[in-house]
Amino acid sequence: MNEHIARDVVLVRAIELADQKKEVLSEDDRMYASRSARELAQWQASDKHADVTPDDFLQQRSEQILKRLTERTPAFAGFAKRSTGLRALAWLLPLLALALGAALDRITDPHRVDLLSAPLLLIIAWNLLVYLGLLISLFIPARADGGPKSGLIRRLSVGKLAVPRKVPPVLATGLLGFMGEWSQLSAKLTTARLGRTIHLSAAMFALGAVLSLYGRGLLSQYAAGWESTFLDATQVHSLLSILFAPAIAVFQLQGFSLAEIEALRFPQTTAPEGGARWVHLYAATIFLLVVLPRLVLALVANWRAARLSRRFPLDLDQPYFRKLNETIGAGTGGMLRVLPFSFTVDETRHRGLGQIAIMLFGEQGRMMLRPSTSYGEEPREALRDVDLNDPNVTMTAVLFNLTATPEKENHGAFLDYLVKASPRGIAVLLDESSFVERMGQADQRGLAERTALWQEFCRFHQTTATVVNLLDPSIHPLDAGVGLKLSAAA
Repeated sequence: MNEHIARDVVLVRAIELADQKKEVLSEDDRMYASRSARELAQWQASDKHADVTPDDFLQQRSEQILKRLTERTPAFAGFAKRSTGLRALAWLLPLLALALGAALDRITDPHRVDLLSAPLLLIIAWNLLVYLGLLISLFIPARADGGPKSGLIRRLSVGKLAVPRKVPPVLATGLLGFMGEWSQLSAKLTTARLGRTIHLSAAMFALGAVLSLYGRGLLSQYAAGWESTFLDATQVHSLLSILFAPAIAVFQLQGFSLAEIEALRFPQTTAPEGGARWVHLYAATIFLLVVLPRLVLALVANWRAARLSRRFPLDLDQPYFRKLNETIGAGTGGMLRVLPFSFTVDETRHRGLGQIAIMLFGEQGRMMLRPSTSYGEEPREALRDVDLNDPNVTMTAVLFNLTATPEKENHGAFLDYLVKASPRGIAVLLDESSFVERMGQADQRGLAERTALWQEFCRFHQTTATVVNLLDPSIHPLDAGVGLKLSAAA
């Protein structure tokens, strides 16, 4: 699916996940949207003599839901069609750069071509440093947090982090969730587009500087020369020979000798030489070292952005999409593999785990319960026969008992091993049923404190815990795509 369809699908998902109590979208709304989308997708597929695909179904369903929300909440319509301003920036920034480059002659002598022109030398030197930085960045792994740049990418991806007024609180929560999620999903696309704009702007700035040289030369007589407090003619000749070597070789331009450089030093005792030759040398050098490479980089970034826009990388294997795809027969169910740690699962809780699998993956969801790992047992030994890369397993979850106190040497070591060994990441389930049975429903403060302790412990070990009640899974429903938060793959 393309970028625009993916954006609508992610927006609808964020709203549905925030609207757990069906305040904005009733169950009838969702069922009607799914039924209509299925019929429309089947009709379109029949015209193409093809099978219905999840992409077609999700596109039609998101359009149905967004249309209904727009009719009910006019303030939402503006958000659904809101532009980030990145497209305008892609045109304005290169045009502004061209104008600034053309105005560069305002800080130089209008009747003189300086062989050591600081603005032109800075343009070339800066771009060479950029190329070096880009080359070095290829060998440096990207940081997960992205630093200050991530804030700019986030702003360009979703625009201003604000929701429209006069929208229901639940809808506002969903929109905020969407902005956070979309900024992450579209980060690569936004980075490619920003890179395209920056490279094109750099090329336009250099091109503007060259155009200003030729434009001014039409109306003024250039006198070529140079002056320096610290460089002599030999050093200047060596510097310019290296700088202009590519232009002389490619365009067969006239070279220069040491005697010519010495004669061009200000103040000159002879009639000043015309500057046309040096304008051509600088223009050709800037074209080869700045304009051409930057245009190539802009084209590469544009190709990358176009590819990502046409085939947006949205993971349709997530529980939310799996459950929706069941309605068109495209889902094959999912397998939830549970790894208990120092936890004996009785028959009732076993059924509760089965219900959680159905919540996550739809009616065809299945659950695989592995033997419990004993307290103090070495993780590698306990899990020696567990294939953590099994393609038949959709999600692997560790099951802890909330009554236990988390320990770094045991629970932490178990999590650390799984996080490093699981290529697709792991989830963590915290069963509160035993704690509630022991302490009673009245001890809500103790339950909250123990839950917070476990969640902080799991975050320290690079996982995110999800609280469940295996005696009554409906207490904490994992509706469609709330799912289980996965750790980052090692």
